[in-house]
Amino acid sequence: MFAFLQKIGKSLMFPIATLPAAALLLRLGSGDLLGAVPNEAIQYIASIMAASGNAILGNLPIIFAIGIAMGFAHDNSGGAALAGAIAQLVLVAVLGAVNADLNMGVFGGIISGITAGLLYNKFYNVKFPEWLSFFGGRRFVPIITSVVITLLGAILAVIWGPVQDGIDAVGNWIIGAGALGYSAYGFLNRLLIPVGLHHVINTVVWFDFGEFTNAAGEVVKGDINRFLNGDTTAGYFQAGFFPIMMFGLPGACLAMYFAAKKEKRAAVGGMFVSIALTAFLTGVTEPIEFTFMFLSPVLYGVHAVLTGVSLAVAHVIGFRDGFGFSAGLMDWLLNFGLADKPLMLLPLGLAFGAVYFVIFYVVIKKLDLKTPGREDDEEETEGASAVTSDLDVRAYHTIEALGGQQNIKQIDYCTTRLRLTVGDASQVDDKVLKQTGARGVMRISKTNVQVIIGTSVEFLAEAMKERLKKGNPAPANVALQQVASTPEQSVEATIASSDFEMPITGELLPLSEVPDEAFSSGMMGPGFGINPQDGTVYAPFDGQVVMIFPTKHAIGLKADTGVEILIHVGLDTVKLNGEGFETLVTDGQIIQRGDALIKVDLASIKTLVPSLVTPVIFTNLTGQEVKLEKSGYQRAGSSNIISINK
Repeated sequence: MFAFLQKIGKSLMFPIATLPAAALLLRLGSGDLLGAVPNEAIQYIASIMAASGNAILGNLPIIFAIGIAMGFAHDNSGGAALAGAIAQLVLVAVLGAVNADLNMGVFGGIISGITAGLLYNKFYNVKFPEWLSFFGGRRFVPIITSVVITLLGAILAVIWGPVQDGIDAVGNWIIGAGALGYSAYGFLNRLLIPVGLHHVINTVVWFDFGEFTNAAGEVVKGDINRFLNGDTTAGYFQAGFFPIMMFGLPGACLAMYFAAKKEKRAAVGGMFVSIALTAFLTGVTEPIEFTFMFLSPVLYGVHAVLTGVSLAVAHVIGFRDGFGFSAGLMDWLLNFGLADKPLMLLPLGLAFGAVYFVIFYVVIKKLDLKTPGREDDEEETEGASAVTSDLDVRAYHTIEALGGQQNIKQIDYCTTRLRLTVGDASQVDDKVLKQTGARGVMRISKTNVQVIIGTSVEFLAEAMKERLKKGNPAPANVALQQVASTPEQSVEATIASSDFEMPITGELLPLSEVPDEAFSSGMMGPGFGINPQDGTVYAPFDGQVVMIFPTKHAIGLKADTGVEILIHVGLDTVKLNGEGFETLVTDGQIIQRGDALIKVDLASIKTLVPSLVTPVIFTNLTGQEVKLEKSGYQRAGSSNIISINK
């Protein structure tokens, strides 16, 4: 159920992405902006813009149906999108035929999209006898969708009345509860971000709560739509986010900067300035929140509480505002004319910025939280913390740090990490694991742990398995003996932007957007991600193949300049055991830019793994940053896509 809800939350991003365009068009065309200019030509343009914006906001249910169907489809197919649109049209017709007063709104679009997406995944490759073959495969999906949604609509027509009344009652209670209701929403909004379910609650509040009849006589629902259409009671579910996004979280960045060790402030300062400015201008706060979300859950809890307080305070003092994208400077300026007391944001924001700074600084210092720049030295430098290169000794200490032989139920591994089933994850000693050379520890559940090792993981895992067969007896030289370097110790290396090419055709992504914490957090090193659109992996530079993983899903390369990279095709693809992968080179082979390395059948593996996003990790950079110089779709062989900076 949790995974299903997460999938809904992710799919909601397709239709939600249309909101900025709708809000911008509607606001620019409004009577207090371009519509107020005493010029017929400009007013004509304004009317077109306002109509365009309302066309999107007025058809959100079918937009949600299309977007969610695509999100649920295993290949994001347009066939699923068509089925989603048909499902929504049929559902509205069935409900109207039974009871004209029923209005499922965006909920109807969500149900239609989920139904169409699930049916697409089940029937997209269905085969019929030759005389019926025209209706097989993807063509069958809209047909079966219309039948299923007709039956579902008939059921919903009977039961939705009480459900609709219940949702309206909850919405009215929250709105009627005033500061308490707004505070509860703000708290839950931030609290659900780590699990990706905040989009679910946002959809209810932003697109369903409340009703308002606009100037054209149309009934609009949801806090965003009502606000943009001039409802003076809407916007309180949005206003309280402005002080947090524009001032509070930048204040947290300032606190983390000053809490960092003095010798490390220069290294983390640039990052904090960048992500704070992003939050202030656009309201995009995930880069800040993910900086401390997993490192410091205490701070994230404080952040969720303060967000709830901000929404409550905004309501109490009468500050009302809204956004089409997020609560940043751009939306604040754009909606200045629609807001109540918009200038109250300045003192309110400065106050929250100060509160965030003080609380974050004190909590970080008091609890010695390992926010950026405060990590222990032994946790940052593998050379000072890794045990002797004797693999047998390292395997012994790793087993003991995992709770001993009795706590280890199963050992598996992929390209860079140990995947372990344990009796009790709380018995795992993170500190000792890092002293043995581990780069990080991830607790997936109470019985599943992943330990980030690096590309030598295969050898460590096999050594551990051999030791477990013998009962893990203590080796003769059992002490943790620090050494100056390890086989994976970082070295000074670089490569010119013009000498590094895009290895796979696809969409270029920042490392933070790779949906796997071990990669996105930088545990394995800096780099970037690619959402591949083609199944061939090419050499990005001149150099040598240094490792091909046995299951063919990952390859290690070393450039002539000394830079080493790991290309990991898809996530969790190790479990495919090489199915769908074909290697075109061998270990130790000399390669040139553009040489084909691996071929992948993307269509066949897409439904079998969590994601096709491919991390490209630089495994031996010292104090250097990999910066994306391009974004979006790039063809394999494109150069100047990255730069390596100190």
